[in-house]
Amino acid sequence: MRVRSAIVYSVLRLLAFFVPFGIMMLFPPLRELYWLAAIFAALIGLSLSLLFLRKPLDDVTAGLAERRAQRLERRDTDEEVEDALS
Repeated sequence: MRVRSAIVYSVLRLLAFFVPFGIMMLFPPLRELYWLAAIFAALIGLSLSLLFLRKPLDDVTAGLAERRAQRLERRDTDEEVEDALS
């Protein structure tokens, strides 16, 4: 997995939550109801990530798939070596 793409995606997801949350905390009614601001910020962050973070998510999942494929290839070669020794 490419660590850089995972870090970029994670930072962008955090920003998609904290920026709307920070903006909502500027309004006095939502300061008292911070839990409501957090719920709204989570919904906004989810919507933003679904709309705009498709490419970074694809990069992360592609990296995970490559890593998984490499791990499975190594497992097959280990089994072949063990069978050859038996």
